[in-house]
Amino acid sequence: MNNYEITIVGAGFSGITAANRFLKQGRKDLLLVDKSKSVGGRLATRRVAGGKADHGAQFFTVRTKEFEEEVEGWLDQGRIKRWFGDEYPRYTAVDGMNSLAKHLAKGIPTSLHTTVTRIVQNTSGFRLYDENGNEWQSEKVLLTMPVPQIIELLKDSEVRVDSSVYNQLKKVVFEPTYVGIYKFNHPTNLPEDGHVDTDLPEGMERMVDHEKKGISKETTVSIYMKSDWSRKYYGEDYVLSLIKEKAASYLNWKDLESEQLKRWRYAQAKNVVQSSFLDLSGEGTLVAAGDAFLRENDEAKRTRLESAYLSGKDAAAYFSW
Repeated sequence: MNNYEITIVGAGFSGITAANRFLKQGRKDLLLVDKSKSVGGRLATRRVAGGKADHGAQFFTVRTKEFEEEVEGWLDQGRIKRWFGDEYPRYTAVDGMNSLAKHLAKGIPTSLHTTVTRIVQNTSGFRLYDENGNEWQSEKVLLTMPVPQIIELLKDSEVRVDSSVYNQLKKVVFEPTYVGIYKFNHPTNLPEDGHVDTDLPEGMERMVDHEKKGISKETTVSIYMKSDWSRKYYGEDYVLSLIKEKAASYLNWKDLESEQLKRWRYAQAKNVVQSSFLDLSGEGTLVAAGDAFLRENDEAKRTRLESAYLSGKDAAAYFSW
């Protein structure tokens, strides 16, 4: 059975950030696990025929000096670019948002397609079990998946969790989002930068042409629906048709080649934790973090890539060894 100093459950941006921080501390005996086939969480990019589409986070902004320093490094490396916006520039990855996540995760010991189903606390730390019957020992554990998934895992586990901290987790509410992904045979009439988020039909949040955004060689479009609309039609099998009706005046549907639907169950936190992480046990050995964990002085007051970064960074610095 393998033994680790720390296991990070959830390979989204918080988990990747924390893992890299641990590596900088010299803690190489770690494991980053995720149930998905790729790292990145909502830094998600999908191939559509010969094209490509971001269907999670489209961009990110910078409000803190510490995140700005990271972003400047990515700019210098040519990993990202300024996409649009003046007061708060919107940055995006030059080859799709998932490419940034994969780059940052290089060198991190990672196990994908790994769903942790149970954690048992013992005298040496924690025993973790996955759905395939594998188990391993870890001195400490950092949970960075969406809060509802953290709660479900804790319910199925045998760990000591402070009741007041657990109650903070239960107050977090996530909203869903539907994303329609469409491949066209010819260019669209969307703006030159490929982004529209104003004067859209009710229920629609934004539209993105990824060819004009610069990440796709063919014309692919993502249409994001707002949380209220997505909640109303969640689980229905005609969502793609409804989205097309909403966008009828923007796109030539006769030119449509293919379509896909992405359903994000935990897209945006409606209620957040007013702390960049939570020590679940009070012992500094079992900690929760993620984009819904905001610093008390957070200016944006909402989940985003920067809040995920700050949460992962703060959580990694909190652990004592």
